[in-house]
Amino acid sequence: MEPGNWNYSIFWKEANNQIQNSITDQEFQMWFKNMNYIESREARIIISVPSSFYKDQVTQRYLSMIEGKLLELSGQKISIEIIIKNIRPAAPEKKHQPLKSINPAAFKKRKHQQLNQEYNFERFVRGENNDFAYMASFAMAKNPGKAYNPCLIYGGVGLGKTHLLQAIGNAVYQDFPELKIVYVTAETFTNEFILAIKENKGHQFKNRYRTVDVLLIDDIHFLPGKVETQEELFHTFNALYDANKQLVFTCDRPVSELKALSDRLRSRFERGLNVDLQPPNYETRLAILKKKIEEKKIYINNEVADLICQNIKTNVRDLEKALTKLLAYAELVDKEISIDIAQRQLKDFFSNHQGKNVSLELIQKVVAEYFGLSSVDIRGKKRTKAIVYPRQIAMYITRDITEFSTTEVGLAFGGRDHTTVMHACQRIEDRMKTDSMLEPTIQNLIRNIKEASL
Repeated sequence: MEPGNWNYSIFWKEANNQIQNSITDQEFQMWFKNMNYIESREARIIISVPSSFYKDQVTQRYLSMIEGKLLELSGQKISIEIIIKNIRPAAPEKKHQPLKSINPAAFKKRKHQQLNQEYNFERFVRGENNDFAYMASFAMAKNPGKAYNPCLIYGGVGLGKTHLLQAIGNAVYQDFPELKIVYVTAETFTNEFILAIKENKGHQFKNRYRTVDVLLIDDIHFLPGKVETQEELFHTFNALYDANKQLVFTCDRPVSELKALSDRLRSRFERGLNVDLQPPNYETRLAILKKKIEEKKIYINNEVADLICQNIKTNVRDLEKALTKLLAYAELVDKEISIDIAQRQLKDFFSNHQGKNVSLELIQKVVAEYFGLSSVDIRGKKRTKAIVYPRQIAMYITRDITEFSTTEVGLAFGGRDHTTVMHACQRIEDRMKTDSMLEPTIQNLIRNIKEASL
């Protein structure tokens, strides 16, 4: 290659071809198809990706792999420079496609009437608690009807279920303008179904939901007990699934915990991918809070941000509430938020959330002391009979007298899976049927816990 005539496009193409054979098709379609060769310079290839998210992911996941392959092919070190350039490939032309004359860039300005545009992938802060759910949602948005279909996203309040669900809808709406997307809560689905029956418009209802390309239903924990609605959703599910249409649902718990849900509808929800969202760890909480602060274009010092994240460990919604209260105070009194002001203004807020955490710790403490153990034993990894039985009782009591989900309970008991908690509760329920002394023991423990919490 002559000096000054740098053209590494042939090496770039061959590197892509070889890498494609070493990773999954889905992985290649998601990441490498969105990289575009721009030009070559001395010992450097410049490629473009469509967003900062892509740049970060490609850098972390594939940069060393690509540069290594280029070295192997060319015999010299060629570095990769990544720039952000949102170039959308033209959609395949269809005779019936009314949108073919529209500039694809205009799709970014389109707003789906059922979706909140702020719920997008760019604004979603990732962490260990939600990374798998995020990646699955992103894959579904890029390949609707093909990747992870159907999918159920479950977790407690304020952990990001609705955000991810609507992010899928928003991304599909921009990238696939020809597809029909419907987002609805389970409650709205139920109310529309009841109204359709009342007004004898069942046929119109079926046409609305069974002709969509992407169906997003939020909060399916609203469905148990609603027999006819479950029946209608079952048939809607089958019609769309058989037609390879994308189905995504959210729930506040695993569907196995939903009572009064028909077995065949439950089996449909469990057929595909089920992913859970857990409470964010400290680092993720801090990243979320700083992103909220940045979006609101305000200044809050690091000490105050740390104070909030150390005391609020539940979910994103509670972090936002605390931030909103501080902003309101700052605007009204026209003062910068100091650590002392934050502590005073959020004192009651912190105590409420600490109370929730203490109540769970109190359960562990009271049960452990009753059985001559320590709280560390209850939360630990040991699986001796002398510890497993009290641990199961503590889990059962926690589920019985608190609002904690099985995911949250498992997290508090040594990071165990939600299925472990479900198994523990079932074991205690079964044992109470044969052990007449167990139920009085549990009721006595519950009384002691409630008295100690006063």
